Amino acid sequence: MKNTMNGIWLENRRFSFRDDLPVPAPGEGEALVRVKLAGICSTDLELEKGYYPYAGIPGHEFVGEVASAPGDAGWTGQRVVGEINVACLECEACRAGRTHHCENRTVLGIKDHDGAFAEYLVLPVRNLHRVPAGVPDEEAVFTEPLAAALEIQEQVHIHPEDRVLLIGAGRLGQLIAQTLALTGCSLRVLARHPRQQDLLLSRQIQVVQAGEIEAGRSDVVVEATGSTDGFRLARQAVRPGGTIVLKSTYKGQLEVDFSSVVVDEVRLVGSRCGPFPPALSLLESGRVDPLPLIDARFPLADAPQGLKAAAGRGVLKVVLDAG
Repeated sequence: MKNTMNGIWLENRRFSFRDDLPVPAPGEGEALVRVKLAGICSTDLELEKGYYPYAGIPGHEFVGEVASAPGDAGWTGQRVVGEINVACLECEACRAGRTHHCENRTVLGIKDHDGAFAEYLVLPVRNLHRVPAGVPDEEAVFTEPLAAALEIQEQVHIHPEDRVLLIGAGRLGQLIAQTLALTGCSLRVLARHPRQQDLLLSRQIQVVQAGEIEAGRSDVVVEATGSTDGFRLARQAVRPGGTIVLKSTYKGQLEVDFSSVVVDEVRLVGSRCGPFPPALSLLESGRVDPLPLIDARFPLADAPQGLKAAAGRGVLKVVLDAG
């Protein structure tokens, strides 16, 4: 195997294609994975804007094939997806079982760990999950964001009688809507773009406009826009004693009237990464269908153009073909 590879490099808030990146060398317990498809996420786009001071290979949504693994154990040649948080397993959080909040963690393509916008990546074998044979690559590449959508139900028990409002129907919001709809709750989604609305309506998910949202009536509000306006609307919509789930990050400072949060006993829940096995199970069963979300597919060499396309207004998922 050659010593260099193609990939996307992020430095000084600029993406560039390079053909001289070193093929990563697996450390102890790590597998070398040949990337087949990688998905462009809003976080990748925010990195270019300075959301986090990261330099390296971005990308954290992927499906690939194991090129080599320590002790093998049948991993070589397997199609896999991977959890993005790499934990030290030694700190207090890890010893308590909170590995996603490891004090020394690196994060694939986001923090101190080269990511998936390249021909190869490395991850600990413990982070990998085999992809069921019936799940094509184009669906498997959605495993990480689908798992993030499912984290909401790991944190908040959604009852069938609950009135749930989802604010935002973009890349992640569409997956959140599909997973919440499976609970049987009374779900409404604020979707601004016609294509977002059409996708939701095709799955019999109710779409609303901002003016139709009643103040203080939603049991659970999921905010998936990452905008101050989205949070402000969520705060208005949630009932006293209700829950707001923050499913996106916010650049800069967010002004919050915490006195009203206290008086109304509103629960604020930050929500990040989620469970991979149920995500793969939903894809295998067909209960979640992400394929209509793919708007474009670019070869890795054209990834800078793909990233520009992904930043377009109303664009959903753009995938990069590294295989």
